[in-house]
Amino acid sequence: MRRVVIVGGVAGGMSAATRLRRLDEEASIVVLERSGHVSFANCGLPYHLGGVIEERSALLLQTPESLDVRFALDVRVRHEVVGIDRAGRTVAVRDLARGTELELPYDVLVLAPGARPVVPPVPGIEVARTLRDVEDLDALVASARGAGSALVVGGGFVGVEVAENLVHRGLAVTLVEAASQVMTPLDPEMVAPVHEVLRGAGIDLVLGESVTRIDPAGAGRTHLVHLSGGRTVPAGLVVAAIGVRPETTLAERAGLELGPRGGILVDERLRTSDPAVFAVGDAVEKRDGLDASAVLVPLANTANRQGRVVADVIVGRPGLDRPVLGTAVVGVFGLAAATVGWSEKRLRASGRPHRVLHTHPGSHAGYYPGAETMALKLLVDPATDAILGAQAVGRDGVDKRIDVVATAMTGGLTAGDLADLELAYAPQFGSAKDPVNMLGWVDRAVADGDVATLQWHELDDALAAGAHLVDVRSAEEHAARPLPGAVNVPLEHLRTRRGELPAGPLVVHCEVGLRGYLAARVLAQHGREVRNLDGGYRTWSAGTAVAREVAPVSVPA
Repeated sequence: MRRVVIVGGVAGGMSAATRLRRLDEEASIVVLERSGHVSFANCGLPYHLGGVIEERSALLLQTPESLDVRFALDVRVRHEVVGIDRAGRTVAVRDLARGTELELPYDVLVLAPGARPVVPPVPGIEVARTLRDVEDLDALVASARGAGSALVVGGGFVGVEVAENLVHRGLAVTLVEAASQVMTPLDPEMVAPVHEVLRGAGIDLVLGESVTRIDPAGAGRTHLVHLSGGRTVPAGLVVAAIGVRPETTLAERAGLELGPRGGILVDERLRTSDPAVFAVGDAVEKRDGLDASAVLVPLANTANRQGRVVADVIVGRPGLDRPVLGTAVVGVFGLAAATVGWSEKRLRASGRPHRVLHTHPGSHAGYYPGAETMALKLLVDPATDAILGAQAVGRDGVDKRIDVVATAMTGGLTAGDLADLELAYAPQFGSAKDPVNMLGWVDRAVADGDVATLQWHELDDALAAGAHLVDVRSAEEHAARPLPGAVNVPLEHLRTRRGELPAGPLVVHCEVGLRGYLAARVLAQHGREVRNLDGGYRTWSAGTAVAREVAPVSVPA
């Protein structure tokens, strides 16, 4: 009989345990979980805080008793593994409820300890709440009652979700992010709508500043949070949501090898440096899907899949871990923001050549009621046409489009191949030319040399080098939303008025890029050197708005 001990429940650990039971009815499977809950919807925690998920019990997916009845698993909550004897193949376990310790033997050990919240070394930070498990949620809900105001430290996906749900609870919320934007996996022009919707909901969004000190609450139950820019913000509740790092304490004590990013090092079969010990989930390093470098991607989908793979490997079936693309989506006050692969920021920082495409399509056919405009961005290898990444922001249809692109990347389709995908169409769901298809056609136009493009952050340099800017929108659009220095010649008049354009290289622009493309085709065939401002005024406006948001601040002595 194979003796398997799994350290940690939730996504990776419980997936490993239940899959293993389905494959091996005779194995002894013990799951040890430090918290009081072994199977809960981790990603749903912020939404109970805000009352969107009304019943706390809805988050509790399985109990030790239900897992025993269905899967014959020995699941022990409030049991913390405090040591691993690799030579003797035993684990030292502390029963937190009884205060006793015991040893359990294993033939195979699976580590699924997850990740722990990052807590910065800031004076007074001990008053801040975090959100990792159900116990954290209960403490956070209790602290939010009557708090009146809250300050959230960190503008990542969880920080944004927590801020939104504290607003739903009726608290006045300040969100502090040390970077120049929230949700740093997104590029600046793509995150602008997120900033807008956060501020529109009444959140005081503080960018480019960090928390330097927290003065504990006095009799009035209000903490004073000091920021690097000199402000002091009163807050009845402080939440640290800066991010997470792999929980590797147990692995380090056992002498298991860690990777360059600080996670547990595993091979393609999820074995650690000890062949009898496997590791899965947020605690382990993954391989990046683009360059195979070591990355930390704490996502539930990846943890669940790794749990299944490790069970296959344990019973002798073929199983290999896959590289990760980091596909993720978050909802913010009805707005959805999604990403897959690398961002333009990361590509530029790495020096990797890339082609950038922006579009602003409708979520479904414009003539059918309720269509919403979204922003799409595709990043492409100019030499191979491989898809390097994509981002999408909008109120409807965002998850569908990013999932299609993620699937295409996994299947090895090129950007141009997107044009030929046969996607479901009905007016209430999409368009005959789906936004994903349009990305493919735009890519082909650039790759085939039909149009040269210019990115929003390249415009100033192009104008400084002598290019002239031409706005091909209507006179009314130009007057309402002018781009500085542009000459307005509407597309419909371009053929008859092209002689009015200044000599030298031209940059044409419209609202979202389509009319600019048409204008560039006309002018190029008349011998003009011309580039289209990719994504038009809308992309330029979003990108420059975020770039202006964080001005240098002087901190008083």
